[in-house]
Amino acid sequence: MADATLVHLERRDDGVAVVRLDNPKVNALSTALLGQLEAVARRLTDDPPGAVVVTGGDRIFAAGADIGEFDGPEEGRAVGAAFLRALDAVAAIPRCVIAAVSGYALGGGCELALACDLRIASERARFGLPEILLGIIPGGGGTQRLARLVGPAKAKQLILTGRQVDAAEALAMGLVDEVVPPEQLHDRALALAAELASGAVVAQGLAKRAIDEGLQGSLADGLALEQRLFAQVFETEDARIGIASFREHGPGKARFVGR
Repeated sequence: MADATLVHLERRDDGVAVVRLDNPKVNALSTALLGQLEAVARRLTDDPPGAVVVTGGDRIFAAGADIGEFDGPEEGRAVGAAFLRALDAVAAIPRCVIAAVSGYALGGGCELALACDLRIASERARFGLPEILLGIIPGGGGTQRLARLVGPAKAKQLILTGRQVDAAEALAMGLVDEVVPPEQLHDRALALAAELASGAVVAQGLAKRAIDEGLQGSLADGLALEQRLFAQVFETEDARIGIASFREHGPGKARFVGR
C-alpha cells in the first residue's frame, strides 16, 4: 500500500492541471497521501500549468486526517507537520487553484479546500471542522485560513462547536464562491480553470502572491509588495501584448501567451 498512487495528476491540453485524491473509502488524508500531495504541488510550482483543479470523490471530497495515525503528542506533531507542508505547498502554487467539492469536506478535507484560492461546491457538499468533537483542534491550517476567509467570530462558531454547514450556508458565509448542481460541478470547475488558463497567468500568479503575502503583514508592507510586483509584471511578454492590444483594439481583446 505504501507504493499506491493516492494523488493523481492530469495535465490537460487546455492548460489545466487536475489533482485528484484517491484514497478509498473516504479519501482520508493520511501522511502518505499528504506526502504525495506535497510532491505534486511542488511539481506544479516548478512547472506551472495555466490553472489547477483539486477534486476528490463524488460522495466524499476528503473526510479529514487518518484517525488511525493519531496516538499522542509526538504523532500529533508528525501529522500536523505533514499537513502544514502539503497544504502550504498547495497554497504556494503560482496559479489559481480551484477546489471542486462534491460531498463531504470535513476536518483536513475542509482545510485542503481552504488552502485553495477558490471553492466551487456541489449542492450536496458539506463542510466542517469537527476536530473539537474528538477533544482536539484543527491542525491543518483551519484556525488560521478559515478565520481569514469568513472572519474570526464565524470561524470560532464552527470550530468550537464542530458544526457542519451545507453548501448554501457555506456560500452565504463566504466559505465557498459558487454552488452548482452535482452533475455540473466538474464541468464548471474545469471551465473556470480553462478560462483562467487562457489569460495572463503570470500576472495572475503575481496578483495571488500580492494578496496572500500582503495579508501576512501590515498594510504598508502589503502596499510595498504590490509596488514591487507591479513593476515586475511589466517584464512579462503578456504585459506587452495586453498594453499593445488595448491601445489598438480596446479592452478584453488580448491573446496572451502565458509568459
